[in-house]
Amino acid sequence: MKMLSNNGFNSFCRRSTLYRFLVCCSLLCSLITSFSLTASASELTLNPPQASQALEIMDTARNRLIPVELYHPSSKFACTPDKPCSVVILSSGYGLLHTDYQFISHFFQQHGTLVIAVRHELPSDPSLSGIQPFMETRSENWQRGANTLDFIHEYFSGDELHAEAHHYANYDFNHITLVGHSNGGDISAWLADYGVVSNKSKLNGAGANKSTNKQVQYIARIITLDHRRVALPRSPDIEVLSIRASDYPADEGVLPGVDEDAANISVVTIEKARHNDMNDYGPEWLKNEIVRIIAKQFYSAE
Repeated sequence: MKMLSNNGFNSFCRRSTLYRFLVCCSLLCSLITSFSLTASASELTLNPPQASQALEIMDTARNRLIPVELYHPSSKFACTPDKPCSVVILSSGYGLLHTDYQFISHFFQQHGTLVIAVRHELPSDPSLSGIQPFMETRSENWQRGANTLDFIHEYFSGDELHAEAHHYANYDFNHITLVGHSNGGDISAWLADYGVVSNKSKLNGAGANKSTNKQVQYIARIITLDHRRVALPRSPDIEVLSIRASDYPADEGVLPGVDEDAANISVVTIEKARHNDMNDYGPEWLKNEIVRIIAKQFYSAE
């Protein structure tokens, strides 16, 4: 066994102490960098969320009890009739609950927005058709959903006389944002494209109830998460953001073509993102990327 002289031992100790110092500095820098990266990636979503409020609202005209979840803006925002806070109405993908998108709801809460998450499918509803052409076989589902969104808008905005309406005078229901994943995005686009249909009691010549179509004027923005069937609205009055996954294509005509003048529409594809992961059950990196894209599109000036 080789023995160190006093000089050699002292030299070894100095080198060893310096080595330990450099290792500690390296670890400290790594921790600081890691913390900074984590904070910048998650600051949009990890602030303490406000409590949500579950309601069931009866649409008496359709005899339909509609579950909704309300996410009120963060308490730091002072919403008043003179300076109303913004409103998002959120629609889930088929087979998912309206409460399965809390990462988005909490994000909007923290930006001074009232989120109304709507459950569209009820146990009594027919299943979503899997038979082409979907624009025909699924139109009943989409129109029913569009009518539900319109009813929710009327209920909370006070356009109809409801006991709850006065509680929401501090919110801007004249310029709402629709957010929808998958079939919920199709419903949102359908409302913008085709409006709502109501059955009037007056019979037409064939003896059937006469249906009337009404376009709505209160949609300012639409955000879709990989919806695939209904064309995005081309109206320049509606700002559109469509965030795409990478595993399934949209049907022809849903997204604007390369030669189409659609300056109101932004389409952003997330590489390696899966359609079925764009909800609370998806990976953290994907949820963070979704809210980052929304923030960049609509809140970059903040």
